[in-house]
Amino acid sequence: MWFPGDAAATNVGRFMAEAATPDIAALRARSVDEPEWFWDAVVRFLGLPFATPYSSVLDVSRGVPWATWFDGGRLNLAAVCVDRHAAATPDGPALVWEGEDGAVRRWTWAELRAEADGLAALLAQRGVGEGDRVGIFLPMVPETVAAVFGVLKVGAVFLPLFSGYGPQAVASRLADAEAKALITADGTLRRGKPVDMGAVAAEAVAAVPGVDTVVVVRRLGGGATVPPGSVEWPGPAATPFATRMVDSEHPLFIAYTSGTTGRPKGTVAVHGGFGVKVAEEVAFQFDVSASDTLYWLTDLGWIMGPWEVVGGLANGATLALYDGAPDWPGPDRLWAFLARHRVTTVGVSPTFVRALMPHGEEPVRTHDLSALRVLGSTGEPWNLDPWYWYFDVVGGGRCPVINISGGTEVGACFLSPHPVEPVKPVSLGGPALGMAVDVYDDDGRPVRGRVGELVCTKPWPGMTRGLYKDPERYLETYWSRWPGVWVHGDWASIDDDGCWFLHGRSDDTIKLAGKRLGPAEVESALVSHPAVVEAAAVGVPHEVKGEVLWCFAVLVPGTEETDALRAQLADLVAERVGHAFRPSAVRFVDALPKTRNAKVLRRAVRAVALGQDAGDLTALEDPAALAAIGAAR
Repeated sequence: MWFPGDAAATNVGRFMAEAATPDIAALRARSVDEPEWFWDAVVRFLGLPFATPYSSVLDVSRGVPWATWFDGGRLNLAAVCVDRHAAATPDGPALVWEGEDGAVRRWTWAELRAEADGLAALLAQRGVGEGDRVGIFLPMVPETVAAVFGVLKVGAVFLPLFSGYGPQAVASRLADAEAKALITADGTLRRGKPVDMGAVAAEAVAAVPGVDTVVVVRRLGGGATVPPGSVEWPGPAATPFATRMVDSEHPLFIAYTSGTTGRPKGTVAVHGGFGVKVAEEVAFQFDVSASDTLYWLTDLGWIMGPWEVVGGLANGATLALYDGAPDWPGPDRLWAFLARHRVTTVGVSPTFVRALMPHGEEPVRTHDLSALRVLGSTGEPWNLDPWYWYFDVVGGGRCPVINISGGTEVGACFLSPHPVEPVKPVSLGGPALGMAVDVYDDDGRPVRGRVGELVCTKPWPGMTRGLYKDPERYLETYWSRWPGVWVHGDWASIDDDGCWFLHGRSDDTIKLAGKRLGPAEVESALVSHPAVVEAAAVGVPHEVKGEVLWCFAVLVPGTEETDALRAQLADLVAERVGHAFRPSAVRFVDALPKTRNAKVLRRAVRAVALGQDAGDLTALEDPAALAAIGAAR
């Protein structure tokens, strides 16, 4: 358990004092009951500049699913996140970057603005303007941040593309968005080996005739591939580019989420709503300000990439970027990076922590992490042992674990602790500010003390503005189960203390003997065994029982794979979760199929285990892990 110190020393504490709100519970309630007051107060408190003031905060005249925010206002997040800081503190630190090869680069605010201005001038010269879509297919290098704001400066819309995508995944997203330009790199390094991103980009662009401008960042140089007809990254502009102001509801980016089948969903974020909501989250949930350095283990292609870039820079913080594998050449690489650059706020996934725990505490304790103030996490539910390892070993028992949950379509967090309240292990605290979340049973009634569907009953600024070119799919996916209620697809529960917990995706639900079970409960039991590093649990059809439980476990290196160990693990699940949930099969694999931000693709595990089509796998980092599931079948 973590307990807060002086609330007045935090951003959210100062906001509560200004609003004459006695505690975080009262602020949560008021932020939901009076959303127009709350979001207007956030804009003013954080000093987020609108070039033209908005005339109203919220408009639901077209219905809750199509709510708009800050109507009549004009702004540009390039001005909010870069230009104003470059004017106020040109020599202040905007970002620090480290490559896997040990190279380090630092940019001031003035240098970041000049790089963004250089790209903006090039795009404008080539006819890219307001509303045009521009793909960003880059590793996490300084130019990636400049690319985001260079695109925004001309009023265009960026497409964040995961740097590990193959040609077809890149091409399908560029084509769906009808992109006019692509910004890419010739390559990057991953575990000491070059990754030929230039060749991927060249093949993708060849399949999308509408992309007539390709800008290349020379990360590797030498013999790396450069797409034909491309131009090199222009570098800093000699004169400032006048950032173009756009409507608050103007699209900011289109982020594609992986679908089970068919084409991925294109979620649409906008300047006003996403900018205000994410700036608030980074300031109030993570207590980030201009004196902080923020690092999140992510890629621009995942929602935490734009979240980190926009939220960190909107609050004047320094971004820390790392390009490479965070556990290479040794398990201390990330901790060494955090120590070298005096990172104050770090975010990782529970899976990443579980993967490093078998290496012991020494790789962490040999590095000075005293600068850390806040530990972040997202992506999936925690279990107790890894949570305590993160809290005690990485954070020294000093730092709150701000465990957040939202999603690409949410453009924000539904749930989060705040640094002015006690943080219970593995909990998500409570509702994020301004989020009218609840837990419903199958009949749409609020429930407490047991697992139900996580829902949201009111609009929020960061929510997607539909799905790109597919409004019907948007309404069917999120709003069709109960009128005016967003159903997110997560299992959640609220305990007697009012603390919230997640239990996995509701579409990952396992149903055994008429009982519903989240995979996280089973996986937590499995990883509590000292021989298990990580695990995945899935339900598979059974002609008699309807469904049975199969488990896939990654063992500590050197552990012997025996039937006795399988039986031990099955018994452990029965003991911890219930005898009705004893697995019918326990398989051992070398790795689980995950995205690069360490989410386990359980639906893919289930499909491959059953010999079925696994659907969209463009987010998969290591295809060999999925093949191993098939072999273990």
